[in-house]
Amino acid sequence: MKPHDANDARIWVVDDDRSVRFVLATALREAGYRVDGFENARDALDALAERGAPDLLFTDVRMPGDDGLVLLDKLKAQAPKLPVIVMSAYTDVASTAGAFRGGAHEFLSKPFDLDEAVELAARTLATREAPAAPPRETAATSDDALIGETPAMRTLFRAIGRLAQAPLSVLITGETGTGKELVARALHRESPRAQAPFVALNTAAIPAELLESELFGHEAGAFTGAQRRHIGRFEQAHGGTLFLDEIGDMPLPLQTRLLRVLAEGEFFRVGGRELIRVDVRVIAATHQDLEALVDAGRFRADLLHRLDVVRLRLPALRERREDVPRLAERFLRAAAARFDAPAKRFSPAALKRLVAYDWPGNVRQLENLCWRLAALAPGDAIAREDLDEALAATPGKDDVHGAGDDDWDRRLAAWARAQLELGRDDIHAQARERFERALFDAALEHTGGRRTEAAARLGLGRNTLTRKLGPGRRRPS
Repeated sequence: MKPHDANDARIWVVDDDRSVRFVLATALREAGYRVDGFENARDALDALAERGAPDLLFTDVRMPGDDGLVLLDKLKAQAPKLPVIVMSAYTDVASTAGAFRGGAHEFLSKPFDLDEAVELAARTLATREAPAAPPRETAATSDDALIGETPAMRTLFRAIGRLAQAPLSVLITGETGTGKELVARALHRESPRAQAPFVALNTAAIPAELLESELFGHEAGAFTGAQRRHIGRFEQAHGGTLFLDEIGDMPLPLQTRLLRVLAEGEFFRVGGRELIRVDVRVIAATHQDLEALVDAGRFRADLLHRLDVVRLRLPALRERREDVPRLAERFLRAAAARFDAPAKRFSPAALKRLVAYDWPGNVRQLENLCWRLAALAPGDAIAREDLDEALAATPGKDDVHGAGDDDWDRRLAAWARAQLELGRDDIHAQARERFERALFDAALEHTGGRRTEAAARLGLGRNTLTRKLGPGRRRPS
């Protein structure tokens, strides 16, 4: 169907790729628009000076000469109301945030559907009188940038790029190890608050009796041991961003205090009478189902509504397996740089196993595994056998203290299946030996090498432990 006012709308397409320029311009012309194509930013700027601004402009990011983001800045300086749609095959946080920060109307990931591009043009032209966002200086990049080329990650990057500019509360959901803090840092890094503090607090890692003081601070003498004033995380984050990880574990009384701070921007330190006012953007994260916690009476519904202005869901690594090779390569390079050694690589068989694995600990588990292999694998190429051994020895979750029996059983079963696939015999003896070695090492470490105490904690006699350890076995270092 022909868009409304299509005959009156002029659209420019700027892309050094002739095929992209041709097919997009053709689709837009078939929809009734008047379209001109340009292969570089210079030609588009010359036409702007001669003919004035079009009604809409599509531009690629990576082009010879001025790239699309430089062109965007120049266009906004000369035609601030011109809506610009930035196109790129490189959909990452830096690109999307840079585009939106420069005033782009939308970010279009290549390859794109032509019908969707035409629909986007129609929607943009319908609101072309809306003022463009003012440009601002580019925020510093970070070494911990998110990585991903799958559709789910591209969608996430676009959302981060747009939300970074808005002073809204964001709730980040996803399994443990998916990178929720990385998303929070990206939202802060690309926001107008980038030069102010980013303060992170894992609410599940702080004992409940200390969490109030950590959040809001305390005055000297507020409780036993409070010898001096303590500035809490909210005051530390003034002007910046406070990231509250595992918000679902926050005790109910503290949820009430947090709700007031979010609503009023003010609070009292523990034991204090001075009203403290702060300007903080709160980003919360959880791996739990907060709606279920609300139904169970463990989480306040009004706090959920206050935090959940915008929700970002991080996909599990098993939902974006295509990203595993690139992530693994990056982690191996980082490890090699730290060790001052050549980067290792995965053999084809190991890489296939890497992609097929379910990654219960997600990206964090993959990163830990790569660092372990970079340090311990014997050759430059990491073989399937090296990978299987490392997977069997590596916890599936970052916090092994919180791993349940089901998680332990699942990892043991995964190790057994891997050994059977390799055709190895007598895996019962191997498993028993490794099981006992892990138990003995943990017990001796816990008791400082005292065998009698270690045996008692394990429910064994000292002679049994000594016999199994052998005379030459030392305490773990």
